[in-house]
Amino acid sequence: MKPNDLAEHHSNVALSVVKEALKEANIPTSELSIIGYSRGPGIGQALVIGAFIARNLAIRLKKPLVGVNHPLAHIEIGRKVTLSQDPVIVYVSGGNTQVITHNGRKYAVLGETLDIGIGNAQDKLGREIGLPFPAGPKLDRMEGRWIDLPYTVKGMDLSFSGLLTESIKRIKSGIKVEDVVWSFMEVAFSMIVEVSERALALTNKKELLLVGGVAASPKLRDKFRVMCSERRAELKVPSPELSRDNGAMIAWTAILSYIIRGPDSLDNSSIKPQWRIDEITWPLINAR
Repeated sequence: MKPNDLAEHHSNVALSVVKEALKEANIPTSELSIIGYSRGPGIGQALVIGAFIARNLAIRLKKPLVGVNHPLAHIEIGRKVTLSQDPVIVYVSGGNTQVITHNGRKYAVLGETLDIGIGNAQDKLGREIGLPFPAGPKLDRMEGRWIDLPYTVKGMDLSFSGLLTESIKRIKSGIKVEDVVWSFMEVAFSMIVEVSERALALTNKKELLLVGGVAASPKLRDKFRVMCSERRAELKVPSPELSRDNGAMIAWTAILSYIIRGPDSLDNSSIKPQWRIDEITWPLINAR
């Protein structure tokens, strides 16, 4: 979907989604405490619609407005539901692949993708073989035989573009799709697990929290389960519903942000499409 089409879709369904959520929760607008919204990072056209709707609701309902960092929201809902205290965090989604830890003052990125996120790489490979979006769950279930593909880890960082390009090249050359897909997934996930294991060794932490949409992958969870067991670290993963993008993570993190720094002013509520988690001073709040 093109960014402008995405924005049009969000604009068309936003109010009906809000009404349906309130109906399902059985909460009148008078009982709302704050209005939280995703401020970034993300696709600008979509963020603009979310911010516009949030501002209008805040004004009409006379409620505080709180903009939320999207990756931070994945982490905080993950910590909340798994009772994770001070973990190494692996954030894997469409646009992001990051290994993160808290340094006592804020979340710090120890390593990340140098090009595209693992989710985007999966979706591009899926489109090449005719799979609908999102391709990840279907790629996860494909079985094949091993073929050699590029494995690119540079210290704590990694790269998926070469792996993706070579995988598409192999498919076009006539190699069996199932063999390419299975090998692609094995290589990509092994790269992520490698840098994550290095982060556990570096920080000496005993918890690993896996968050983001790709965290719903059973294959990725299995690989992390083996690695964490060998390192005597506890693996914590939210349910698939809370691993993927969801409203609960924005709501919960908006509450935390309101407690920490109060509401945003309307003049300071613009979107931040490139907003990095390591730009935010954020205390490590007890998840219990």
